Amino acid sequence: MFSKIRQERIAAGLALAAAIALFATTPLASAQSLDYEFFKTRVEPIFLKRRSVNHARCYACHEKTKHFSGLRLESLSPGNSFWTEEQSRRNFETVSKLVVPGNVDKSMFPHHPLAPEAGGDAERFHSGGRQFESQDDPDFQTIVQWIRGENTAGSSGP
Repeated sequence: MFSKIRQERIAAGLALAAAIALFATTPLASAQSLDYEFFKTRVEPIFLKRRSVNHARCYACHEKTKHFSGLRLESLSPGNSFWTEEQSRRNFETVSKLVVPGNVDKSMFPHHPLAPEAGGDAERFHSGGRQFESQDDPDFQTIVQWIRGENTAGSSGP
């Protein structure tokens, strides 16, 4: 009887370890290495910025009521010029699904609005125009820093 209970506990422990290992490889676990505060203070404002007379603000097209896949930003509350904390957290989760933390080259988010001649996504049309003409664009570089794990303290890593 004792050995049967021990075997059941060992089997349960192995099942738990397997579940933890499986969860650790999911995108949600990967998103935890992205810094929320850096996103909120440095990346999220880019979505509201008017980049030039030739480009709409990202938010103008990517507000979730107007865009039905990919980058869907929370709707601003009436009278507000920025998102609430709860809305920012939802935007963070949405955008985090479009990046591979630590790997800019495999992340769709920065490459879709980047000009193809600068290394952007040449296969998919971006109806808002190419927001970034070059990888040297300061806003593009901010996004890259976030994907690479920079945090609000200015260092990389969690």
